[in-house]
Amino acid sequence: MSTSEEINALLVTRFGTDPDAIRPEVPLRQLRLDSLALEELRLLIEDRMGIDLEDVVLSSRDTLGQLVAAVHSKAAA
Repeated sequence: MSTSEEINALLVTRFGTDPDAIRPEVPLRQLRLDSLALEELRLLIEDRMGIDLEDVVLSSRDTLGQLVAAVHSKAAA
């Protein structure tokens, strides 16, 4: 699974996000991810992908594409 597919799967299964709403340009707040949900998502991604995202700073104003890019860069490092 690609980074994007992993994150999309987490959004759908853990947060009940509508799969049709998941697009790279969509702000995370539009997917109903507040700061607490973003922290939970960060921990889930770390666990699932075996990476450390502690120094990645994201807010609900960032887009899904920005999240995927941040995770991808950490996974590639």
